[in-house]
Amino acid sequence: MAFRNVLGLVTFRGTLRDRSVEPYLRLFQTIRQRSRIRGVLLDISSGGGEHIASTDLYLAVKRLNQIKPVFVSFGAIGASGAYLAALGARRIFAYPESGVGSIGVIMPHLAVRDLLNRLGISVELLHAGRHKDAYQGYRPLTDEERVKLTAIIQHGYQTFVETVARERQRPVEEIRNLATGEYWTGAEALRLGLVDALNDREGALEELSRLTGVPVRRTVRLAPPRPFLERLFSGSGTFAAEALTRGVRDSLEDLILTGWLRGRL
Repeated sequence: MAFRNVLGLVTFRGTLRDRSVEPYLRLFQTIRQRSRIRGVLLDISSGGGEHIASTDLYLAVKRLNQIKPVFVSFGAIGASGAYLAALGARRIFAYPESGVGSIGVIMPHLAVRDLLNRLGISVELLHAGRHKDAYQGYRPLTDEERVKLTAIIQHGYQTFVETVARERQRPVEEIRNLATGEYWTGAEALRLGLVDALNDREGALEELSRLTGVPVRRTVRLAPPRPFLERLFSGSGTFAAEALTRGVRDSLEDLILTGWLRGRL
């Protein structure tokens, strides 16, 4: 029996890191090759994360959107790297109360040398290269190192601002004035032009349905496959049999909903 056209629903929760984003990059690459998936809604709630991981997700969303429409729906929060990732989509939705924005870059540096000294703990860092010990979290930065690190942060900030301006089709200086690192509600973000509409996930799916002509009822949940051992031991039950039953159930659900999609995943 031939599969009919469907809409894909992809959910992401948590911090954007290389390890958490990489499976989604492979998933989006596979979706690009599946013509029966006519459009995708990325439902994301995240406060951001690593710059490169966020950029990778943004590029994956953008590449997929060039082939088939991708909408993004923010949950409780769509900020920093999560907002960057959403910029690759065709439309961005948010709840009126969602936390949106936080356009900026931060790189914390903790120096624990004084604390360790008070505790009587001595640390000796053996290194080759004048600045090799600069970012190990042991000693404060020198003025020279602080200037260099600030330059890296400013470069990332400028790239972020330019990406927002380009994707939202706004003047760079206008976006720079908004790029203070602060959050806005979804309602404020709409007024500022950072999102396209206020709606929940179901409303975003309905809009995607109207665009693609695929009924909402033909929405398939798509997710990167989880390792079997993770399924086996992720349950809260006290008996191995309960965990096994849950793992088998999850595996069957994934086979029914997304197994036909996964291909090389």
